[in-house]
Amino acid sequence: MSNFIQVTPFMHVAELDRALAFFTDILGFTVGYRDGGYAYLHREKVAFRILGLEKGCTVPPGDRRYASYIDVVDVDRLYAELKPKLDTLPDKDVHGPIDQDYGQRELLVLAPDGNLIAFGQAIKKAA
Repeated sequence: MSNFIQVTPFMHVAELDRALAFFTDILGFTVGYRDGGYAYLHREKVAFRILGLEKGCTVPPGDRRYASYIDVVDVDRLYAELKPKLDTLPDKDVHGPIDQDYGQRELLVLAPDGNLIAFGQAIKKAA
């Protein structure tokens, strides 16, 4: 029996409230715990630990410095669910769903702090 449950990446953000609004309002995550500058979010079997940067710490926004890849059963179903909210984001912040040559169908979403969230589904490779 495996001892591993899940991977829960840490994400550092400049504005915790803005990040929480993005994950809950746009991507449908739930805040399971929040204390000061830290929050734990989850949706089904996927979770993130988000930590607000302390005052004076800066990271350039929009540099796609952090990527999380979330495997899903049906990326098109997820896209259909999220589309009304994704449509409120800048066009450059949403890419896909699109079939990739390496056998994945992917939806890429850029979070407000420049963190890239990828949702992918395994498909047959193009011939």
